[in-house]
Amino acid sequence: MDFDFSDDQEQLRDAVRKWVDKGYDFERRRKTVAAGGFDRAAYNELAELGLAGLYISEADGGMGMGPVEGMVVMEELGRGIVLEPLTQTLIAGGVLSGYADDALKAEWLPKIASGEALVVLACQERKARYRLDVCEANAAPSSTGWTLSATKNMVPVGDQADAFIVPATVDGKIALFLVERSAAGVATRGYGTQDGARAGDLQLNDTPASLITTEGLVALEHAIDIGIAAACAEAVGVMDKTVAITAEYMNTRKQFGVAISSFQALRHRMADVKMQLELARSMSFYASLKLNAPTEERRRALARAKYQLGTSMRFVGQQAVQLHGGIGVTDEYIVSHYFRKLTQLEMTFGDTLHHLGEVSKRMQDTAGVFA
Repeated sequence: MDFDFSDDQEQLRDAVRKWVDKGYDFERRRKTVAAGGFDRAAYNELAELGLAGLYISEADGGMGMGPVEGMVVMEELGRGIVLEPLTQTLIAGGVLSGYADDALKAEWLPKIASGEALVVLACQERKARYRLDVCEANAAPSSTGWTLSATKNMVPVGDQADAFIVPATVDGKIALFLVERSAAGVATRGYGTQDGARAGDLQLNDTPASLITTEGLVALEHAIDIGIAAACAEAVGVMDKTVAITAEYMNTRKQFGVAISSFQALRHRMADVKMQLELARSMSFYASLKLNAPTEERRRALARAKYQLGTSMRFVGQQAVQLHGGIGVTDEYIVSHYFRKLTQLEMTFGDTLHHLGEVSKRMQDTAGVFA
């Protein structure tokens, strides 16, 4: 199998890396965190690069690319620990392209691709934890379509998004709806998250909504898998940069008159860190390549990938902090922010323990051997 990237994919990587290096330095990120964790101007710059339309067809104003291009982009954004929620845009583009009717696609996909509309997934409920089939939100038919009553928590940029993709039950079955933030009955409460980004709680009270699909659980599982693949790729970028920062520190920090990188015990620890990074990278590739596979195969593969990424993120983050010593947990030093990001990503779209359970549940006759 050929794992080399095409010229177009390398050019895409180069464009995103240049933007991160020149347009999203650590000082800009600090200012964004201080301002609440979301910068619409930065998001618009990502959209100008075409990234908001990555999973949207050219006919609908997007780039018409696929999971490998998404992986390339998210790795580079991870290297810069970019706060703006491009993962959510990839989810919205994928879900609406795959499940919405033509009228809804025509109304929303061009706006998403251009960056005019930021649409995010609002699926988390307090009692659900990581289970997708637990949904207390209710939808009811109305004279103009549908109305929703729901409370959703930890919605990415929940008080800044222009619309939400919301699962709700209809006659005991989950369906997926699109709700505009400007609609009647919408209330949001924003707050910062551990990694410096922004989230919010969403309250809907008899709020008008547009139906995306009645096969809501199928579409929601697909949405989460898109998110997992993006989170895995982003985590690889975060870990890659974390390892580079740690190696540079070890080459400059001196004890007993020599660089600590010359100490054999620390070199062994760095070797273990790099091994975990490469395990994570290979499983991120695996996740992206399986993203368009049949449902059961895709779900099984993404659970495996998220489990390995969670294990690697925890190890790399903890070792990086320990190898730095006390400075590694100070707000002034950059590696602490990479550690926070890894901690946040480990819990996003299901933590490591949850996905270990998913892997176990889906083993069946393979006994854990990858098919």
